[in-house]
Amino acid sequence: MLLVATACATNSPVQKPPPRETMSPSPSPSPSPSPIDVASMNDPLQIRDALIAAELRIRSDSTPAEDYEQLGRVQQALYRKLVGNPDWRAIVIDGAPESLKEVIRGNIDAGAELRGLTKPVAKIPDWRIVAPPPADELRRYYGQAEQQFGIKWAYLASIHLVESRFGRIRGTSSAGAQGPMQFLPSTWKQYGEGDINDPKDSILAAGRYLKAAGAPADMHRALYAYNHSDRYVRAVTIYAQHMLELERTYLAYYHWQVYVRAETGDVLLEVGYGT
Repeated sequence: MLLVATACATNSPVQKPPPRETMSPSPSPSPSPSPIDVASMNDPLQIRDALIAAELRIRSDSTPAEDYEQLGRVQQALYRKLVGNPDWRAIVIDGAPESLKEVIRGNIDAGAELRGLTKPVAKIPDWRIVAPPPADELRRYYGQAEQQFGIKWAYLASIHLVESRFGRIRGTSSAGAQGPMQFLPSTWKQYGEGDINDPKDSILAAGRYLKAAGAPADMHRALYAYNHSDRYVRAVTIYAQHMLELERTYLAYYHWQVYVRAETGDVLLEVGYGT
């Protein structure tokens, strides 16, 4: 149940994917315009200052909703840099305000855990990258699942983030899992109702599955059942805790993009790829 290649980081420049031989030409992925050129940053002090500024804006009540797309993309790119350069970690955390130290440490740890679950791929997966449903629509679905199964909404959002970047990825994992919450067809038959690719149906199925696996009383056990990896459990738990501590962090995570860790370096797949 994991398309974890999307969460990985290296120290390589972001690349464009090669043309798809079996499909019509797709838009060439490229970095979105940003007021901060994160790709060119190689100074940990510069990265620290940029990350502190982004995290403070994410947490500010005065930040307008339309700013979160850019903030989320910058935030993600900065954490990818830090995961790919672990020797910068202490410099960044030690120089951060006390209010942000655990936030930054947690996001670095989560990214490192997910990176440890993958190896670089020789070929870009056969995915389509689509626009996700609106953030507030997904938030309603998480809330409905919480009401039905007693599982805090942020755990479902965190799984959704890790598994498919909130539904941006349309494709099948190497293990055969499908849909925005990545169910094997056999598991879907037992826990799913409706369409495996429908966001609401898939989120509710995830809640149903986690409940059967011990949630909410034992979230570690339930998350481990979802993906048999302690690394996965730690990463999902960290992101969920951040969203529970301050819900507006969800708005930043929602805008994280799809990256693939290829043998030739990181590849960004933007919305429109593969269509």
